[in-house]
Amino acid sequence: MTKTEKIKQTNGFIPSVKTLTKSIREYKRPSILAPLFVAMEVIIECLIPYVMTLLLGAIEYVYALTENNVLENPNPISVKIVKWLFGNSQPVLLNTILYFGLGLLILAFLSLTFGALSGRCCAVASSGFAKNLRKDMYYKVQDFSFSNIDKFSSSSLITRMTTDVMHVEMSYMMIIRTAVRSPFMLIFSMVMAFTINSQMALIFLCTTPILAIGLILIMTKAVPFFNRIFKKYDKMNESVEENISGMRVVKSYVREDFEKEKFDKASKNVRDDFIKAERIIAFNGPLMNFCVYSGLIAIYVFGSLMIIKSNQQLLKITELQSFMTYSFQMLMSLMILSMIMVQLVMSTASIKRIAEVINEKPSIISPENAITEVTDGSINFNNVCFKYSENAERYALSNINLNIKSGETVGIIGSTGSSKTSLVQLIPRLYDVSEGELTVAGVNVKNYDLDSLRNAVAMVLQKNVLFSGTIKDNMRWGNKNATDEEIIEACKLAQADEFIQNFPEKYDHYIEQGGVNVSGGQKQRLCIARALLKKPKILILDDSTSAVDTKTDALIRKAFREFIPETTKIIIAQRIASVEDADKIIIMDGGSISAVGTHEELLKCNNIYQELYKSQNKVESNKQEKGGDFNG
Repeated sequence: MTKTEKIKQTNGFIPSVKTLTKSIREYKRPSILAPLFVAMEVIIECLIPYVMTLLLGAIEYVYALTENNVLENPNPISVKIVKWLFGNSQPVLLNTILYFGLGLLILAFLSLTFGALSGRCCAVASSGFAKNLRKDMYYKVQDFSFSNIDKFSSSSLITRMTTDVMHVEMSYMMIIRTAVRSPFMLIFSMVMAFTINSQMALIFLCTTPILAIGLILIMTKAVPFFNRIFKKYDKMNESVEENISGMRVVKSYVREDFEKEKFDKASKNVRDDFIKAERIIAFNGPLMNFCVYSGLIAIYVFGSLMIIKSNQQLLKITELQSFMTYSFQMLMSLMILSMIMVQLVMSTASIKRIAEVINEKPSIISPENAITEVTDGSINFNNVCFKYSENAERYALSNINLNIKSGETVGIIGSTGSSKTSLVQLIPRLYDVSEGELTVAGVNVKNYDLDSLRNAVAMVLQKNVLFSGTIKDNMRWGNKNATDEEIIEACKLAQADEFIQNFPEKYDHYIEQGGVNVSGGQKQRLCIARALLKKPKILILDDSTSAVDTKTDALIRKAFREFIPETTKIIIAQRIASVEDADKIIIMDGGSISAVGTHEELLKCNNIYQELYKSQNKVESNKQEKGGDFNG
């Protein structure tokens, strides 16, 4: 990694952290209380070894008094406490032990209480923070335009909401509890160690720089690997998502082995980078053990020498025991801090990936003082050009000029890749035009409130989607307040009522996720009925009757003419039969409008339309000779 890349990485990390902290919100109180309780717990834990030292000093002093011996160099604080406890009366050894023991029990109970409170607050704060992160990302994705979603990909968004949030949650939990406990424990243990013997305490200062330098080197080397790992996670999840959604195709083409190999390759890439990262992080353990055991050995050696040479004048055996306790606490604190740093290293990539989603600005938003009413279904394309991204080399649509009157039925046909779908996606602002102007009811679509515009435009997409739930539940996606009578009426118009009545539960029939328990033709008719419930000004059918037979297709179009004459209807189709009775037919070719006219006009003067009509009529004739239409 170059120096410039490191600077960019650091500059990107701090703003990302600031972005994520905004998601703490209502969990600020437990987030503050958790470290406060931890601090109290640590203070008490550090006091317990010191009180033990005082207890041993008091026992030594009282025992000497009992035996009428003169104790050289007694612990002055222990002496003061004994005199305070017994006043002018003769100290009793058993009572001394009981008093100090009671004090230790109180301290242990307080430590337990504060520890339990800090654990509870930490759990509430970290899980709540994770919940808010998922919520903020999910809500932000709902505002994304298609171009925003294309930028991230669905598999990447799922990874960010699950795996990345889990890493950040673990880091946050460690930050507000363990990352507070360890420094506090380190500081207070150091203070207490200096209180006992300042010369011995200097030993710890020698091990700290070694550990700090090692951790910095580990972090610098490991971060780039974790940045790559999460991108490869996205690829692996994309492979899984693609395989599951296309399972029927995989099995029909007997491509299970190919899919297994593809997944194994993606999984191996993740594993290889994890191994490289873990190899670097693994140095943390030996480094920490080296610092811990080197410090303990030094303390034992120098402490023993100090006791022997000074005849316990500079350091007592009881003080060495307490000093060893503080030594162990300090070194364990350093070890835990190193583990926290490792977890933070693993989370840096996740923090930035989550912040990218939260900071992403939707490319399509409602303007200020937006128009909230669409008065009619008239549509005008004025020199419209469109490309899917600013960096795209070519336009998907070029120089589109088109005038559609309110209530007209417009057919759109063209070869695959002629940008038929791209054209209609501009109307409800699923994408924005790159050049030119698109108006609905005489108003530029960019001036409308997004919800108002999209409520006025019902679009049955090429890939029909039904959600898990009853038929009624799915229908109410079109109108959440729709009555049973309105649902039945819409289904009759879409020619769906007949097959619904054949289900045992009728309109309470449960649709499995993705509509896998209904046929393609049934799914299309249900989606059309759902769109009709919106009572739109504009209805767009993007090849949405391809799986139904020609008779049902004709009945649907007849229902449109008779029952929703004021609604503008745009029908994208591959079959000329689906659009031949339209008020005008648009022929798309290479992202441009090749011709516009009625069925009769295009048959007379347009070669593309003539060829399509002849080829499809020939196919229909062959079908009739062999026994008629196939009903999907």
